[in-house]
Amino acid sequence: MTSTTTDAAAPTQPQNDPPPGATTTRVITTAGKPSRRSRRQARTPWRKALRRDWQLYALALLPVIFLLIFRYIPMLGNVIAFRKFRPGGSIFGEEWVGLRYVQMFINDPAFWHVFWNTVILGGLTLVVTFPLPILLALLLNEVRKRSFKRIVQSISYLPHFLSVVIVVGMVMQLLSLQGTVNQVIEAMGGEAIPFLQRPEWFRTIYVGSEVWQTVGWGTILYLAALTTIDESLYEAARIDGANRLQQTWHVTLPGIRPTMITLLILNIGAFLNVGFEKVLLLYNPLTYETADVISTYLYRVGLVSNNLSYAAAIGLFQALIGLVMVLGANFLSKKMVGTSLW
Repeated sequence: MTSTTTDAAAPTQPQNDPPPGATTTRVITTAGKPSRRSRRQARTPWRKALRRDWQLYALALLPVIFLLIFRYIPMLGNVIAFRKFRPGGSIFGEEWVGLRYVQMFINDPAFWHVFWNTVILGGLTLVVTFPLPILLALLLNEVRKRSFKRIVQSISYLPHFLSVVIVVGMVMQLLSLQGTVNQVIEAMGGEAIPFLQRPEWFRTIYVGSEVWQTVGWGTILYLAALTTIDESLYEAARIDGANRLQQTWHVTLPGIRPTMITLLILNIGAFLNVGFEKVLLLYNPLTYETADVISTYLYRVGLVSNNLSYAAAIGLFQALIGLVMVLGANFLSKKMVGTSLW
């Protein structure tokens, strides 16, 4: 007869440990991460997703076709920046010239003049027009009387729906020698100022018209972002003794920061794409010194002078600068703030 005794002083073996001599198979998984098999099972096949959501894909079909026809296929025409294009010849050029046109605009003082005009005008537009919608949205958010808030919103939104031609016509009527602004100046004892003929006034006129036309519309996204902020954060800030300005700084602005960063990156991407239509309608040979930008220079070189290959090289250079600025702004935003487009 065999008896088994257990010594109380001996350490007990954990229940999970296998007995001595037993063969064990250990499965090692990374904590907190699903296995590759579970990820593969969770992935929906694209055919099944297409059958399930075919209505949504059908709605996206026309925009995709539009982008392909009017955005991506025309990119093939950039090849004429490296080939000599002759009217009536092949759309992709007839003679390979390499970087000839790139060297031409790099050595062209007129190009660098319009380039720096574009940088200055785009920088002023970004610095002035980007923070103003945020400020207007914060002010409207503090308004408690709904009727007054709606009136202010309607008045500020209205200029966005006016065409550039109408806006420029209104600016010309206001700032002409016999316009309203000069009539007020003369009534106050001053002399009429030819605003539209003086190059030093062009940037002020352009940025001012941009502010009037775009600030109200830009508040829509920020007002929508303000509605997503948790009200309990404001209550906690009030309990801690924060006033309205401190609540705005520590609660409101951090709450809309992702929206601010996204719009800032998009605006930086369009930094060099200063409004072609407005500049073309506002400027004249007397204001070329400060008003001529890359887009208007391309118009004169490409369409007026019929040098399409040279204009394509400049446009490609401008697009590459915009791409680099978007990628750089997105990278810096991701590293410094933690918010980015991708």
